Amino acid sequence: MKILKYIMVVSASLLLGSCMDTEPQGTDLTTTQKTSTVAENPARLAASVAAITANFSQYEAIRSAHSDFGFGSIMLHLESRGIDMVSQNIGYNWFGFSLSYDNVDNSYGNDREIWGTLYNQIYSANAVTAVVDSMTTDSQLQYYLAQALAIRAFDYFNLVQIYAPTYGYTDVDKTAAVPVITEKNKDEAATNGCARASVAGVYKQILSDLDRAITLLGKSGVSRDDKRYVDINVAHAIRARVYLVMRNWKAALEDAEYVISNSGATPKDLGNAGTPSFNSMTENDWLWGIKISETDDVVKSGIVNWPSHMGSLCYGYATVGGWRRINKKLFNSIPSSDKRKTWFLDENASSSSLTAAQNNYLAEQAAPAYAQVKFAPYKDVAGQSTNAQDIPLIRVEEMYYIKAEAEAMGGNASKGAQDLVSFVRQYRDPAYSLSATTGEAVQEAVYQQRRVEFWGEGLSWFDLIRLNKDFDRRGGGFDANDCFDIKAGDKVLIWPIPENEVQYNKLIPTGTGGGLSKPTAVADKD
Repeated sequence: MKILKYIMVVSASLLLGSCMDTEPQGTDLTTTQKTSTVAENPARLAASVAAITANFSQYEAIRSAHSDFGFGSIMLHLESRGIDMVSQNIGYNWFGFSLSYDNVDNSYGNDREIWGTLYNQIYSANAVTAVVDSMTTDSQLQYYLAQALAIRAFDYFNLVQIYAPTYGYTDVDKTAAVPVITEKNKDEAATNGCARASVAGVYKQILSDLDRAITLLGKSGVSRDDKRYVDINVAHAIRARVYLVMRNWKAALEDAEYVISNSGATPKDLGNAGTPSFNSMTENDWLWGIKISETDDVVKSGIVNWPSHMGSLCYGYATVGGWRRINKKLFNSIPSSDKRKTWFLDENASSSSLTAAQNNYLAEQAAPAYAQVKFAPYKDVAGQSTNAQDIPLIRVEEMYYIKAEAEAMGGNASKGAQDLVSFVRQYRDPAYSLSATTGEAVQEAVYQQRRVEFWGEGLSWFDLIRLNKDFDRRGGGFDANDCFDIKAGDKVLIWPIPENEVQYNKLIPTGTGGGLSKPTAVADKD
């Protein structure tokens, strides 16, 4: 169970790609032969490319636990570690260890779920990059290669933020991050291990992959089948995120503007912004998402899936006690004129955006105050037992917020403020106003908007880290044992490299990632 073997619990991704490993007679193919094979028949690579995206929703691929269902699990672990998603640490809450910070020690399985999910996907991506000629002129192969490169970059971008100190608050050339494994060193890594690259080294790989992916997608002209795959706008959007963390404001702005101008995606309008949705990648504001089908193992499991743990309007762990609630202080800060306020039940456990059927279902389940109703059930059926909702990865709204922040921090605070006000008034809150005159003040205003806009979508923890914020839960409605005020830069905010990786990867020093203690709870305050 090590990345030397890419955390290989043999997953569906490998089974799908196994046809590339042998000829019909069973003779092993060399990498050169595989490259020749796909060049002659690019369609043979389609299953391997589909396998990369399949890793986003694998059922218990890392360990036998109801918290292991792919990237949605990572989103919930990170949200649970933050300050804006409130829940109770009870038996039905499979993300309780993240909520309580008990898993700051590297022996916990939650950490393996994050590490293993991302490296499994990298393994699948490397299986494609290893057999496609980097100089190919075939449009279909260019498209396939771009998928692998862009998603690999996405994975390393998550890894470097989760397992290393924040970019901009550390010496990026000297600070160790995570092992970087590509088609160039995968065999050496499998045999002899792989050392942790520096933070700078990981970002170099991320940008290299994204730059190549964007170039290939521009040349290819192949259209994606659906939004589970990366198109050129998605690649620009991922790179906009990367540049935002790196504080390359000019580049972040350029990528965000590219997506806004070229993607054809539009934000949810005022008339629909407050109603439950976020359950189908057909929604026009989605740029990229995780495609879920009724026949997927995570769906057939009934409760080992994203909606089970997140959904207030469907069958699962949430409605039997694992409710996901918004930070009470954050909820109270949302003006009544903001359409997004109805994404959450108020202090009386009601929301004006719900249908009679939805209200009745929540009443029957005794839904608590501040529970989320942002994420609609599959096919919008209250009490739905088929948990086959798609999961959002990137929405176009994020590009508008990146644009405003990058403008403001890049030296044009007035333009950033103007664009932020224009967006929020048009799409979310007609009464919104902002008096900020400095880049930092606009950045803070953007952050507060992002907290509401992307609640539950796996971005909140990353924002806290990249902006070097304290993790202050006081007044949020957390239970006494989970009420923390963790100061920015505290080592417990960096996830530890899993114990089994340290044990088996001989190029990672013994003792890495262990020895930390959970933070001490503090007195709550209103």
